Amino acid sequence: MSVFRPLATPVVALAAVLVLAGCSGGSGGGAAAQAPRPAWHTTEVNAVSRAAVATGVAAVTSMKPDGTLETAALDLSSGRALWRRPASLAGRLPGMGVPPPAAVSAAGGKGVVAAAAPSGKSGKEALLVAADARTGHELWSRPVRTTFGPQACGPYLCVSEHTALATARMVVLDPLTGAELWRLPGIAEAEWSDTGKVVVLRLAKHPALSTHDLRTGKTVWELPVEQALAPGVDLSGGWSFGSAGGDLIGYVAPYTSPRTGRASVFGVFSVRLADGKVNWLRPSVVRVYPSGSPGFAPVVRPVDEKGRFGGFARLDPGSGRVVGQITADQVPGTGWWLAFPGDMARLGFLKPSHAGASFELASGRPVPVTGQRGWSFCVTDPKPLALTRTPQGFFPVASLCEFDLATGVRAPTGAVPPQWFTGSQDGWRLWRDEKGGLHAVRDATGTTPGMYG
Repeated sequence: MSVFRPLATPVVALAAVLVLAGCSGGSGGGAAAQAPRPAWHTTEVNAVSRAAVATGVAAVTSMKPDGTLETAALDLSSGRALWRRPASLAGRLPGMGVPPPAAVSAAGGKGVVAAAAPSGKSGKEALLVAADARTGHELWSRPVRTTFGPQACGPYLCVSEHTALATARMVVLDPLTGAELWRLPGIAEAEWSDTGKVVVLRLAKHPALSTHDLRTGKTVWELPVEQALAPGVDLSGGWSFGSAGGDLIGYVAPYTSPRTGRASVFGVFSVRLADGKVNWLRPSVVRVYPSGSPGFAPVVRPVDEKGRFGGFARLDPGSGRVVGQITADQVPGTGWWLAFPGDMARLGFLKPSHAGASFELASGRPVPVTGQRGWSFCVTDPKPLALTRTPQGFFPVASLCEFDLATGVRAPTGAVPPQWFTGSQDGWRLWRDEKGGLHAVRDATGTTPGMYG
């Protein structure tokens, strides 16, 4: 049986983490708590991606009734549709999901939305099209042939192009003009950026993290991922990153080779953004879903050398220490899905149409499920999108619903999903419901990562 050994007193450590993270499981009193919060819901789009926000505009990838995709821009304060343009997934791998457009606050406070668009009738190649965020007026376009999609990198755009060719590269572009500032050979994805630097994950047989000056491309530091984890990393299983203060927390998932039947190296690790120094490592653990960003509330399960799962543990992203766990023998059999309350102080096991189980993470003690609610995936057997002129196997971004753990049925409320799932962008929290409608509420401050970044 795999058991985590905490490096700090669990109750004290978890309490500290929850306070520092600003989590709250209850409602406060006073006039401020009762003030109305700006909010909206629109069914004008069938959102299949996360939303991106810049300069008062929210942009999302939407699926039309005929199975084609479009980039849709909405006014962030009202949800009113502003404009739409055709979108493309040319070169995108299904396991990566449907990407959102890139929304950038460029020089002079001008907003730009960029996305891949179809090039020609076949849909097998793409253009990168940048448009004014509010009007949709095209600013420029650039042939990219195949791409994983653009990303906002501080005030610039990071774009992978020609991903299916030996000439694959990542380029950094001025969002207003499309001028190329610099490029990296090979395929790379931006994992973190501020106004001056970007950290990219270079996707290769031996992947590496590297930090670059955003204007010049000069390398600040480079760290082979296998140096942080161990030799034998294979990114085919997936990856995710999230920032915590001055650190970047990374997760590399296992990939089982169909030829050998062996799993690749996997785990969670932390590096300093300033110099790439490894802070801590938790090898041979898998990230569980739903859960918070690796940089906010990583929840993991250990896996032993025979592939057997242990219990569950929440880690402190700052130190890697276990701040709450339950052991493998506490896991209630099979047929459950994880469910967390808004403050992630408890770990719930949701059993559809049956009573589940719940545990305090800080102490590991079971708690009665009567009156307990938790957030879990609305659908446990999602169907792939019925896309046309696009490779099959793409799924919409997942939605969360609130459940009664005592009965295993959905709670009859229209509660807002927790911030650990939605994240926040400029104080706005946006999420997709299971029918594709887009919701927004302004009840946060700043920008924080959600489950998907």
